[in-house]
Amino acid sequence: MSLRETRRVLRGLASPEIAEHSQRFFKTGKGEYGEGDKFLGIRVPVLRKLVRVNAKLELSDITELLKSSYHEERLFSLLLLVEKFRIGTNDEKQTICRLYLDHTRYINNWDLVDSSAHLIVGSWLENKNKSAIYALAKSENLWERRIAIISTFWFIRKNKFADTLKVSRLLIHDTEDLIHKAVGWMLREIGKRDVKIEKDFLAKYYKKMPRTMLRYAIEKFSESERKRYLADLV
Repeated sequence: MSLRETRRVLRGLASPEIAEHSQRFFKTGKGEYGEGDKFLGIRVPVLRKLVRVNAKLELSDITELLKSSYHEERLFSLLLLVEKFRIGTNDEKQTICRLYLDHTRYINNWDLVDSSAHLIVGSWLENKNKSAIYALAKSENLWERRIAIISTFWFIRKNKFADTLKVSRLLIHDTEDLIHKAVGWMLREIGKRDVKIEKDFLAKYYKKMPRTMLRYAIEKFSESERKRYLADLV
């Protein structure tokens, strides 16, 4: 299927009602994190089903979709990149990761990041130099910082926690709620696998954390533990 045909199919699936709901859900109003984003109104499961049909789309065409003003076209392009990365050769994976990192300005909402960062950037950098992740963690761009912490989810799944903890330290004083949630989520994922490591980290840093970050991190703790942590938070 060509890029033109792919776009025609996507536009044919559009729903004004779903689009209106999505614009509210993804905070597209003035001053909100998704300000100005446009939606066709297509559910994620529908996009995922289309990935197989479009898996042979050229990277140049996928890149054009990634630059789209429509949220679902950008999401679809990222789902395609994830699939191409999964089945690709080593050289192809390197090319896809480079493409991803060169186009982060289009990966500009939490669902776009969360559906792709760990599966491309994290996977590619697992046993390589991770300076790109740390550079993203220090970015002024909210979404690049989220890419940094979510990329480490791949390492967590491999029971490698050091980079997640280092990036978490860099982001503890971040001012954005969506970073607080992402860091807390990753710390919680560490705790699912090794609660001692999570609690050792919390012992050093929980009093410095934003409340949302801590609440996400301790979500799976007992009620009495959660109350103790939150009561001690300055």
